[in-house]
Amino acid sequence: MLLIPCPFCGERAEIEFVAGGEAVTRPENPAVLDDAVFTDYLYNRDNRRGALREQWWHAHGCRRWLVVERDTQSNEILSVRDSESAG
Repeated sequence: MLLIPCPFCGERAEIEFVAGGEAVTRPENPAVLDDAVFTDYLYNRDNRRGALREQWWHAHGCRRWLVVERDTQSNEILSVRDSESAG
């Protein structure tokens, strides 16, 4: 079982969270992007092995979005921070 150390609630089981996929940086002004670039932002992800930044929603806890850096090979949690301060 994956244990995620929520900065607000402490260490919690993965079943309290909803995975939101890879954390990507939102474009400053999506309206000015051409279709190919905007489609790439919406749908394409790296899906690589190793350290990856992911979004997780603590649905059964503080109900906040977190950015979790997790090693996808070992499942080791490398860091966790509030998505508001993730920048």
